[in-house]
Amino acid sequence: MPRAGLDPVSVVAAGAALADEVGLAGLTMGRLAERLGVRTPSLYKHVVGQEDLNRRIAVLALNEAADAVGAAVQGYAGRDALAAAARAFRAFVVEHPGRYAATIGVEPSGPDDPLASAGQRLLAAFTAVLRGYEIPGPDVDHALRLLRSLCHGFATLQAGNAFQWSADVDESFEWLIAFADRGLRTL
Repeated sequence: MPRAGLDPVSVVAAGAALADEVGLAGLTMGRLAERLGVRTPSLYKHVVGQEDLNRRIAVLALNEAADAVGAAVQGYAGRDALAAAARAFRAFVVEHPGRYAATIGVEPSGPDDPLASAGQRLLAAFTAVLRGYEIPGPDVDHALRLLRSLCHGFATLQAGNAFQWSADVDESFEWLIAFADRGLRTL
């Protein structure tokens, strides 16, 4: 009999919160069970195992990031949309480094996998940003990869406390946005 109050959604939410605290590598079924006040076997009523938990956290993270970026770009176009999307994505990654880490390297098992639709939602938010630029159709995928690389790289480095020199991190990020905007406008 599952413990009252526990279900797959609450287990995944607790796992995501714990991953944000201790890092994805530090998230274990035992540690999560301890956090939830249950024995480890109780978790297997809600998730298949560690890999399933991590995949579900990845789906949660992609959907949350898509919500954040999508809401941020509403009503904006061009550089303003780019800046809003980049800032929202960066804030999400910095605030949720463990759950975001779950999204890296995980692949959908097929088109019906919730991971695929969550990833598509985030991709659609960034694709909307690109509509404000005159990017030829064949170059859209390259532009999306550019934006992902820039935003992902900066945000994960910041989340890992890798920017320890004196220059202001926010100022550097605004420089990155201006650089990306200039590049996208020249295509």
